[in-house]
Amino acid sequence: METRLAIAQINPHVGALEKNLETMIASAQRAAAMGACLVVFPELVLTGYPPEDLLHKPLFLDRLQTVERRLHFALGELGLDGVYGSIRHGANGLVNAGVYVSQGREVGFAGKRWLPNYGVFDEQRYFEPSLTVRTFPFGGMPFGITICEDLWRSGDPLAQLARTEAAFVININASPYHIRKQREREKTAFHRIVECGLPVIYVNMVGGQDELVFDGSSFAMNLDGSVAMRANGFQEEVLLLTLVREPGGVVRFLPGKVVPQPDEDQEIYAALTCGLRDYVEKNGFRSVVLGLSGGIDSALTAAICVDALGADRVHTLMMPSPYTSIASREDAVEIAARLGISLGEVAIGPLFDLFRQQLAGEFAGLPEDSTEENIQSRIRGLLLMALSNKKGGMLVTTGNKSEVSVGYATLYGDMAGGYSVLKDLLKARVYALSVARNRWAVQQGKVEPIPSRVLEKAPSAELRPDQKDEDSLPPYPILDRILELYVEQEYGLEEIVASGVDRATAVRVIRLVDGNEYKRRQAAPGVRVTQRAFGKDRRYPITNGFKIS
Repeated sequence: METRLAIAQINPHVGALEKNLETMIASAQRAAAMGACLVVFPELVLTGYPPEDLLHKPLFLDRLQTVERRLHFALGELGLDGVYGSIRHGANGLVNAGVYVSQGREVGFAGKRWLPNYGVFDEQRYFEPSLTVRTFPFGGMPFGITICEDLWRSGDPLAQLARTEAAFVININASPYHIRKQREREKTAFHRIVECGLPVIYVNMVGGQDELVFDGSSFAMNLDGSVAMRANGFQEEVLLLTLVREPGGVVRFLPGKVVPQPDEDQEIYAALTCGLRDYVEKNGFRSVVLGLSGGIDSALTAAICVDALGADRVHTLMMPSPYTSIASREDAVEIAARLGISLGEVAIGPLFDLFRQQLAGEFAGLPEDSTEENIQSRIRGLLLMALSNKKGGMLVTTGNKSEVSVGYATLYGDMAGGYSVLKDLLKARVYALSVARNRWAVQQGKVEPIPSRVLEKAPSAELRPDQKDEDSLPPYPILDRILELYVEQEYGLEEIVASGVDRATAVRVIRLVDGNEYKRRQAAPGVRVTQRAFGKDRRYPITNGFKIS
């Protein structure tokens, strides 16, 4: 016995019910044209994920019901069954549900058992767990529906499904990306398959939602752990999957399209471009604006902006100060030329002089310090925001995780902006991705976007004569090592020192991290690529009397 279903890996827009419906219907039409009998969509696909407190609005839930009725009708007209994620009412609240529709009518739903309440997730705020499972008929191959976190837990509900007549499992997901996430998913899926004895179809959404990025990478895995189908990462796609029921009732997925897993640099870069593109598009911006200093961070940010949006939608501004080197000005011009983007220039020297003149009375008798550096940064922030307002482009900030962690950034200056592409990248990763981006360009027969001199020169904010970042911070390899341990792995001081880090340096960095939570709380959102990004992943109080050292 053989039958076909389609996996619709789509990019929903949180709250845009009508738009999401249109996308689903278009995908269903493609699935029907491909010869599928069933189309499977991701978790909470009509609402988008996470809908957060939209779920507290009765009007939103009412409109959701109306849109769902139209979806059921459309599926019936196509002669196509469907599985999709939505909301249902349970005994005491809302249920995160996987709904099955056949012949234009809802057959029933399966509720999510395990509600994640860690990291970026807070589903217990909105949903109640579902304690029952059920199977649904499909072409003589009954199946069970589980939802995202249900696959990551040993035991129920998969153990319950194994005791039913279910022949396979459809697991629908809104699973956000982080580095090496797909490898974790497939390893976990195989563990559950071994435990429950049922092959798994894993359907995930794609697209950016604020700081989260969903990578898709949907797959189908047989009982022996072989991957029969794997979709592209970070791309919408409708793929056909053929199921065969063999003697003894075992279901096997026939080999189909299996996209190779990308290397780490490729997947991170794809996440950054996807997150930026969707933030710009879904929030209705026409273009982006950024400061192009000639340094590594702004160079990589500009390249990502071009890859995400196209060169004609990227506008940059060089804002030299009295301390800006000739090399930096030349490098900014060269980067803009290689990327094919516009570059304006506004010197901040006269404005800086005016600020100092106006503040001379208040500053009388006081030595110059970081105040004067911050004034320059804030002048630049003001100019970029003016350009953003006037031209309608969103300001993209260029700071990286190393700087954000220790407060090596100026509030209302270089931190000003609507989105931060490099926010979750330590400095070492910025360099690695820059080198990789150049390598990919050469492989495609194109010019390297980032000049070699930018990769080789010492990082500097250029806010005072002959300034280098290492004047204020430990060398980046040491700083990044401490930040990886303290921020991303939650190591304590003694554990960090035991790993070979100098105690005094570790204490200094930890104090900088802890003392700059107030800055991070006011920072722009940015693409999440690690499991401990600043934002929902890491929520520390600003007013905090706990000291690690």
